[in-house]
Amino acid sequence: MVAATVSGLRSLDDLPFDNRFTRDLPADPSAERRRRQVEGAAYSRVAPTPTAAPRTVAWSPEVAALLAIPEELCRSDDFAAVFSGNRVPRGADPFAMAYGGHQFGTWAGQLGDGRAIALGEVLDRDGGHQILQLKGAGPTPYSRTADGRAVLRSSVREFLCSEAMHHLGIPTTRALSLVTTGDQVVRDVLYSGDPAPEPGAVVCRVAPSFTRFGTFQLPASRGDLDLLRALVRTTIAHSFPHLSGGEAPSDADLPELVPVWLTEVVERTAALVAHWMRVGFVHGVLNTDNLSITGLTIDYGPYGWLEGWDPMWTPNTTDAAGRRYRYGQQPQVAHWNTVQLANALLPLLGDDPATLQAAVDRFPDAYEAALQPLLAARFGWNGWRDGDEDLVAALHEVLGRSEIDQVLFHRDLADVPVDLAVDATPDGPRLRDPADRHRLLDPLADAWYAPDEIAGDTAEALVGWLLRWAERARAGGLDDEARRRSMDAVNPRYVLRNYLAQEAIDAAEAGDAALLHDLLDALRRPYEDQPGRERFAARRPEWARHRVGCSMLSCSS
Repeated sequence: MVAATVSGLRSLDDLPFDNRFTRDLPADPSAERRRRQVEGAAYSRVAPTPTAAPRTVAWSPEVAALLAIPEELCRSDDFAAVFSGNRVPRGADPFAMAYGGHQFGTWAGQLGDGRAIALGEVLDRDGGHQILQLKGAGPTPYSRTADGRAVLRSSVREFLCSEAMHHLGIPTTRALSLVTTGDQVVRDVLYSGDPAPEPGAVVCRVAPSFTRFGTFQLPASRGDLDLLRALVRTTIAHSFPHLSGGEAPSDADLPELVPVWLTEVVERTAALVAHWMRVGFVHGVLNTDNLSITGLTIDYGPYGWLEGWDPMWTPNTTDAAGRRYRYGQQPQVAHWNTVQLANALLPLLGDDPATLQAAVDRFPDAYEAALQPLLAARFGWNGWRDGDEDLVAALHEVLGRSEIDQVLFHRDLADVPVDLAVDATPDGPRLRDPADRHRLLDPLADAWYAPDEIAGDTAEALVGWLLRWAERARAGGLDDEARRRSMDAVNPRYVLRNYLAQEAIDAAEAGDAALLHDLLDALRRPYEDQPGRERFAARRPEWARHRVGCSMLSCSS
């Protein structure tokens, strides 16, 4: 099909649908919406359920431009109707995907799109395929006991974080629009036995693929090798065409091709997690059904940003006991998830695990290969050297001595001078003039949650580490300007802190979306200092320390 190169659509009925997923894979033969086990099918055709009074709250100009949707259409009533699910545009083929997954390490069986309904796939302005998926569009056969809806609270978080992650340079699904429905949705925010109505909303998520690890696990768990082969062939053809010449491989090709494909999946996943660790992002619910086969961040639920340095922190209250998905455990969990994917693919190789084992064994090396250049840039070092890991570990020990905002610390580290006079001692460099310690510490003062604690041994440990860092920075050979550029390009000034998202939610629930729009605009340029928007870069305020939505989150949405 010819790529869509028009400058803008005249109508949403002109969206250039090319529904490869539903065309190339087997469908559920039943059109029933009732909750049930769906076998032998990659998806179920199901239409969105209309809502009472859809109204567009926000849209992403960048995603609209990618889809060639002009601003006047984004402002139209039809835009709200289509992207709430009230009207299905011409050429769409709505469907919900089938998949399974391990949840918190335990096999959960069939899961599937319980409240996400894809309108179909369209060609974007560059000729690439993008699936338009409505999250919160009503029940599907995979909804189990749920209502298929989403609340404004979680929808604001998904909309903002999808776009924030993209502008941070982290692979992610995108968000085209946020539409309120005019309906009330009952949710129990912390599963405490106190459900309450909340305003409903729908987010249009956009991605080349929403296929997950669990997509392959479900047919494998049922012994449905025909469906498993079809999913693998189609996924390679659609999302990894360079591995097969753009065509779906034959069944005979799979024993040789699957290990190569899995290796790339492992490497993409490792690189993705390295980016999460760089910025302090904690996904919160890294089940196998929440990992993208194409290496995108997917499913923004009880996520959070690491503020004070605490590798044990998890934003998900459901994970509070075991902390399986804590910040510091994310690489290990992602690696474990790739093993579960490999187990699902094993029947395609005649039960010979050697090549698949080699693929998943790539994860630790792939992760370090992705992380080390990011860390070198983060600290202003010209490349990664042996021994740098010890200096990074030493910083983490120092940061753990007091509550220190890691986002601000890393960003403001670029302002710490590296040319102070020092003397070499057996214990490392020491300031020649003790008065210079203020020149080291003062640029970082905005990061202190408890300034009184940055004294005594803690202050001395920080000074000692900063001197070692400065020595390493000088050895790297970058001048001050190059070092600052390197650091500022990977250390964001603005991230979507939970309290900022909650403030935007509170205002939006009261009918005022101005803060949401202002925050979205700030997050478009996360690496730039933006005068007048300092509040979006500030430490978490004390009122947010224990507030629901700021420090306590759940999968309830």
